[in-house]
Amino acid sequence: MGLAGPPLRRRYCFFLAILLLVPLTILFLVIGPDLSAEQTLSQRVAEFQIRLQYLESMYRARQEDVAILSQYLGMSNAAAGVGGGGGSVNDGSNITLNGAILDALSPEARAILRNMTSAARFPSTLRMPTAFHFLPHLLDDPTSLRPAFLMSRGRQSVSVVLGIPTVKRDKQSYLLGTLNNLITNMNEEERNDTMILVFIGETDLDYVQLVAKQIEVRFGAHIDTGLIEVLSPPAGYYPNMDALRVTLNDPPERVKWRSKQNLDFGFLMTYAQLKGTFYVQLEDDILTKRGFITTMKNFALEKSVRKDPWFVLDFCQLGFIGKLFKSAELPWVITFLQMFYNDKPVDWLLEHLIYTKICNWEKDMKHCKQEKAKLWIHYKPSLFQHIGTTSSLKGKVQKLKDKQFGKIPLFYPHTNPKAQVRSAIKAYKTHTLQKAYDGETFFWGLLPQPGDLVEFIFPKAIPLRKYLFRSGNTEHPSDKFYNTTVEILPSGLDESSPIWSTYNITTDGFLIVDSFNSFGITEGIIEPKIGKIKEIRLHLHSDTENWAILSEIRLEQNSAR
Repeated sequence: MGLAGPPLRRRYCFFLAILLLVPLTILFLVIGPDLSAEQTLSQRVAEFQIRLQYLESMYRARQEDVAILSQYLGMSNAAAGVGGGGGSVNDGSNITLNGAILDALSPEARAILRNMTSAARFPSTLRMPTAFHFLPHLLDDPTSLRPAFLMSRGRQSVSVVLGIPTVKRDKQSYLLGTLNNLITNMNEEERNDTMILVFIGETDLDYVQLVAKQIEVRFGAHIDTGLIEVLSPPAGYYPNMDALRVTLNDPPERVKWRSKQNLDFGFLMTYAQLKGTFYVQLEDDILTKRGFITTMKNFALEKSVRKDPWFVLDFCQLGFIGKLFKSAELPWVITFLQMFYNDKPVDWLLEHLIYTKICNWEKDMKHCKQEKAKLWIHYKPSLFQHIGTTSSLKGKVQKLKDKQFGKIPLFYPHTNPKAQVRSAIKAYKTHTLQKAYDGETFFWGLLPQPGDLVEFIFPKAIPLRKYLFRSGNTEHPSDKFYNTTVEILPSGLDESSPIWSTYNITTDGFLIVDSFNSFGITEGIIEPKIGKIKEIRLHLHSDTENWAILSEIRLEQNSAR
C-alpha cells in the first residue's frame, strides 16, 4: 500500500482537476473574458500609480521645507548656546543670521544661507548644488523666483497641464487663436481636468497686463473656472543677457533668443510641476485635433500599463512642441535647462539629456538610437501642427510643418434633430445648408447680405438644450459670420413671463440669445425655463466682403425633458 499510495493520489488529483477545469473552461468559453473591463482597470491602476508619483514629488517639496526649517532651528539653538542667547550667530565666518532678514528672503536664498552657515560651523556638512550654482544672479534679488504677475483661481491636481510660453512679436500674435483652438477641441470633461498655463515671457508689466486683459476678455469664463492661468517672470529672473557667452558660433541676438527661451521654459515648468500629473510643452502658434487631451492621456496610461520606462511622449515632430512629461520627472529637464541654457537650443538639450540617460559609449549609434526610442516615444499621427510664420526671433521666418499631422478637418459633423433648413444665402456648388446640417460637408454661402437668415425649423417643438455654430475653416479662415445674432422662437411661452424681460426680442417674437464672437463661433445653453423651441436661426446684420462658411452645426436636445 505504501508503494501504491502516491500513484493513486496523483490519479485522484488528476481526475479532480479534470472535474474542476472542464466546467470552468466551458463557462469561460461561453461567457468570454471581459477584456475591456480588465483593460479599463489596468489603466485606472496605471493612472493611480502616476498620480502617486506626482503626489510623492509634492511631498518631497514639503519635506525640503521642513528640512530647511529644522536645520535653521537647530542652528538657532546652537547659536543660543554659543552666543549666550543672542538673536544672531557670529562664528568667525562673518555670516550673520537674523530672523527678520531671513523672513524677507526667498526659501531658496534661505537654503543657501543655511548651507553656508552650517558648513562654516560644521565642516562635515555637505553643500549640494542648487539652481543658484547655475544661475547665481538669482541671489541678487529675493523676488527673482516669484511671478511678477499671476492670474489664477488656484486650480490644482489636474491630469494634464499645457504650458504655452509667449513673447511680444514684431508683426502678428497667434496666442488668442491658439487658446481658442485648444479649448474648442476639448470636451467638457477634458476642460475640467486640464490647465492651460500662459507664460508671458516679458518684464514690461504694462505689456503683460495688456495681454492678460485680452485673454480675460476673450476667455473670462475659462479664467473663472481655473482652466486658464496667466503668469510672467520678474526682471530679476534673467541674467545680464548682453553678457552671455557666444556659443555654437551663433550671432549674439540668436544666442540671447535661445538662451532666454531655455530660461522661460524652466520657469514655466517649475511653476507647472505641482499643478498636475502630466505636463505638455506647447507653443503659442499651433493647431490641434479634437480630443487631443484624452488621446495623450490614454497613450501615456497605456505605456504605463505595459511598464514601459518612457521619459517623454512626443505628439509633434517639430522642435519642442507637444512633448509630454510626467510632472514628477520635470526636475530632470528643469535642471538640465538651468545648467546649459547658454549653450544650446532647448530641443537639442532634450536630445542630449536622453542621450546621457540611455546611451552607452561602448555601443554603436544604432544601439543608442534603439535605446533612445524606448524613452522618447513618438505618437503618430501628430496631434499638433505649427501654423506661425513670424518667429519671435526678429528676422526669422518659420515655415516648417509637421507632415505627420495630416489634413486639418474642414468641417465637423454631428447628428442633429430633424429640422427644415432654409436660407436666402445662395450655396456654392454642393456645399448646401442641408448637407452641412446632415454632417456631410460645410455650408458655403455666397456674399451674405444684411437681413439674411439661416433658419432651422423643427417639425415639432423640442427641448433644445445646447447650440454650437462655427464659421470659417482652416483653408478659408476669413469666411466667417460677422455681426450675426442667434435667435430662438419659444413654443407656448406666456408673454407675461419674466423671461421676456431678460432678453432682447425681435419684432416677430424671437429671443436674441447670443452672437458670434471675433473667432466666428457662438456656443451656449438654452435656459430650461424658456421651454421648448420651435425654431433657431442666425440673423445677419451687416454685409461682408467675404463669403460665409458654417463648418460646424450642433444642436443638442435635453433628453430628460
